[in-house]
Amino acid sequence: MATIDRGDANGLFEGLTSDSAEQLAALHRRLAAAAQAEGLLDIAYRTLDTPVGTLLLAATPVGLVRVAYPNENHDAVLTTLAERVSPRVLAAPARLDAVAREIDEYFAGARTRFDLPLDLQLTGGFRRQVIEQLSDIGYGRRASYAAVAAAVGNPRAVRAVGSACAHNPLPVVIPCHRVVRSDGSIGQYVGGIEAKTTLLTLEAA
Repeated sequence: MATIDRGDANGLFEGLTSDSAEQLAALHRRLAAAAQAEGLLDIAYRTLDTPVGTLLLAATPVGLVRVAYPNENHDAVLTTLAERVSPRVLAAPARLDAVAREIDEYFAGARTRFDLPLDLQLTGGFRRQVIEQLSDIGYGRRASYAAVAAAVGNPRAVRAVGSACAHNPLPVVIPCHRVVRSDGSIGQYVGGIEAKTTLLTLEAA
C-alpha cells in the first residue's frame, strides 16, 4: 500500500455532490479499517487544528511517531515517514482520536502531562537521550540548553542539545519548547518563535 497523495485525494472530491463526497469518505473509512484489520496499516495519520496551527499526527502500532508543524511541510513529512518507517501510510483519523483528544485538552488548559504510547524510532543516539530527558521538564517549567546537556551527562554538548530539540519528532507532546537559552530568552523552535511563545504562555497561565 503506497502513501496516498493528499492533493490527489482532495481532487477526487471536486465536482462531486455532497452525497457522493460522503460516500467516498465512508469508503475511505472502510479502507482504513480493513487495512488495519489485515495488518496492512503501518502508519495512520490525521491533521488537527490547534492554536499553533494545523498539526500533522502520525502513529504506528507502537505509538505516536510524528507530530509536525505546518512549516515542516506535511506532505514532505509523510514522504519521509514512508521512506524511513513504511510505505503503508494511510489517513485514518479514528486511530488517532486519543492523541487528538489529549492535545485538545492540553490547549484547553485541562491537561499538564500526556499519557500516550510513543514510538521513538525516528531518533537515536545522543539525540534520543536528549528527547527522553525533555519529558522530565515539568509543565510550566523551563530548562536551559546547558542544563539539559548536563542532565544527559555531556555538559559541553549545548549545541548538540539544540540540534536534538530542533529534530524532535514529537513537538508539543515531548516538550522541547520548555528548553530556553541560559540568558532566559526563548531561543529557536521547530514550529517557529510564535508557536514556542504560545506554548510557554499557555503553560504559564
